[in-house]
Amino acid sequence: MTQLNGTITPAPSGRNTPKPAPRIWSVSDPLFRGSRAPPRQVSIQPPAQQPGPDAAIIIDNGSWQTKAGWSFDKTPRLTSPPLMSRYRDRKIGRTLCFVGSDIYADATTRGQSKYAFDPGSSIVGNWDVMEGILDNIFLKLGVDGADGGVGRPIVMTEPVANLGYSQKTMTEIIFECYSAPSLAYGIDSLFSYDYNKGSTGLVVSSAHTSTHIIPVVDNRALLTQATRLNWGGYQNADYLMKLLRLKYPTFPGKLNDTQVEEILREHCYISQDYERELSSYLEWTGLEERNHVVQFPFSEQAVVEKSPEELARMAEKRKESGRRLQEQAAKMRLEKLIRKEQELEYYKSLQQRITTETKKETKRLLDAEDFKDEIALDRRIRELDKSVRKARTKDVGGTENEEDEEPPTFPLLDVPDEELDEAGLKQKRHQRLMKSNHEARQRAKAEKEREKARIAEEERLDEERRDKDLEGWLDERRTARSTILQRIKDRERLKADLGNRKSLASQMRMKNIANLASDTPGRKRRRGGAAAGGDDDTFGANDEDWGVYRQIATGEGSDDEDEEDMDTTLKNLEAQLLKYDPNFTEEHTLAAQSDWSKSLVHAFLRGPWPFNPESQREINQIHLNVERIRVPEVVFQPSIAGLDQAGLVEIASNIITQRLPNPVHRESILKDVFLTGGNTLFKGFEDRLRTELRAVLPAGAPLAVRSAKDPIYDAWKGAAQWAGTQRWKDARVTREEYLEKGPEYLKEHNLGNAYAG
Repeated sequence: MTQLNGTITPAPSGRNTPKPAPRIWSVSDPLFRGSRAPPRQVSIQPPAQQPGPDAAIIIDNGSWQTKAGWSFDKTPRLTSPPLMSRYRDRKIGRTLCFVGSDIYADATTRGQSKYAFDPGSSIVGNWDVMEGILDNIFLKLGVDGADGGVGRPIVMTEPVANLGYSQKTMTEIIFECYSAPSLAYGIDSLFSYDYNKGSTGLVVSSAHTSTHIIPVVDNRALLTQATRLNWGGYQNADYLMKLLRLKYPTFPGKLNDTQVEEILREHCYISQDYERELSSYLEWTGLEERNHVVQFPFSEQAVVEKSPEELARMAEKRKESGRRLQEQAAKMRLEKLIRKEQELEYYKSLQQRITTETKKETKRLLDAEDFKDEIALDRRIRELDKSVRKARTKDVGGTENEEDEEPPTFPLLDVPDEELDEAGLKQKRHQRLMKSNHEARQRAKAEKEREKARIAEEERLDEERRDKDLEGWLDERRTARSTILQRIKDRERLKADLGNRKSLASQMRMKNIANLASDTPGRKRRRGGAAAGGDDDTFGANDEDWGVYRQIATGEGSDDEDEEDMDTTLKNLEAQLLKYDPNFTEEHTLAAQSDWSKSLVHAFLRGPWPFNPESQREINQIHLNVERIRVPEVVFQPSIAGLDQAGLVEIASNIITQRLPNPVHRESILKDVFLTGGNTLFKGFEDRLRTELRAVLPAGAPLAVRSAKDPIYDAWKGAAQWAGTQRWKDARVTREEYLEKGPEYLKEHNLGNAYAG
């Protein structure tokens, strides 16, 4: 915590700093707005808003939304997507038609919906849908003339350089199907510029399907110098969809276009320094602020929670079951102990009996009990005695103490062989073997004690050295840790090289295998070996020969035991450094650095929070981080998305500095760089364009960048303002002119496309 000007500022959060709970954004499918009764009678309009004889119907025919209304309206009355759904309902025997937002009424209408425009363009591709949209507009505006005619002038927007066929077909529909008295076209972005009182400037229109840069001089667009960048809101949404599908290939939910467009509008923004911000976007400091969590609909698995009374009853039931099992186990152990004691008593009595019997009777008694000789009987008695003592010690709760056992005796070893018969000699050999085993165990036990004492002494000396010179002791531990880390890295690199057939380690391994498999393997000449030219295989005569098997299996320079001990040694060293080195923290340990939840990939997929793969809530979440700046950046750097075009700033600077026919207009155009279109609504778009243009323009050049009052609706408002003026009257094509000159006839004006004959 730092204090600045009397206020306390929290310290920046790091990798191991506890993160606050994430803020969750939700998405939803577009809702059905409900049926609205159209104003069938014009007379219900207020007197000041009744359509006069020159009142025109204004249609902004956009590829994202179609906006329509009267020329005297301040805002469009109808706004809906250019979609239509038509299907046959067999239950009622009728064909139903839904237009615009009405297609979201149910799943059937959504599944049958069709788009009026060609995907990714502003060109009408489905004229049946377009005609249905126009029917819906005129119906809801309350226009229903004789024979289906509208009887009102129409003003319609169109894109820059609209295709002649598309314009011709639209003209035929307006005049032939709706009997409109007149029709006028205009470019949407120029309508928006005119509405915002622009006369000379550079119009940057970034809309749903494309971005246009149009220079305007004295209220006339220089369309010959206009340039189109094939990137807009549609391509942004499609690009974001691809990135999310690549990021979450197993995402259980379904991403639809409407949801992706909502995510794009709500969470993406233009970075002012893209390269710098991108390089540090996934850093753990402040990642919880940059990472946005979007929650999709899900169904959580029902978990039945029991009451405390039920949990107490279940716990008591488990305890009772455990007590019964313990009693049964104790009873079984007691019965087994009794059987062993009875068996031990029987074999001891048998051993005493055979001492007084003849050899023949002794042989018969041992054969009856499946004993080979008296040695086997004695071994069985000792095993039973040891097992009984162990069972008794366990039952009373003590521990078995091997030191309390009586040392074994070997009396036959002191008897000369001449005094023993064949059975005695055999038993003497067995006792000699038992004595050797006993002595070996005693030596191993003594060696173990010496090793324990040595370790204790080393620990004592180590503690003394640590107390006397802590820094030197820590340096030794750091050096040892670095050495082990390097060995671990070398081991991992060697394993990776062995997986690569072209690596040197893999080639040496194959060379060793081929040499072993060869009938005449190459061998080093050794002194005293086979004669020159001999075929004797002396592999294995030298201890170094056996190392080739280890090289083939694990690579040269590796040792299985060392590999197993390296991890344990490293953990011990890190534990000591954590205890005595204040500069060494959990974050510096190998386990923390190798932790998946602290990796860059985890930060990219799940942000700075842990991920529970069992939670349906977290499985249905999308984490937006680098996508928030990467997607909108394409309009400035199209190469990010694989688009082979120049960026917005490069196009604009080229138009201003090189392609203007009259350089005198350059300063006037730079004084008014105008932004319009829904794709310019990203936060930071205006500032980024101003900064980028300032960097490429000559020093001292005047520059002013401004945005439309309403980048989405100003095109419609500009067309509504233009209708009814003398400019509109001069630019419209009347029905008489259409019948005389045909659908290709077009009147040029300063807000429309030029005629291309």
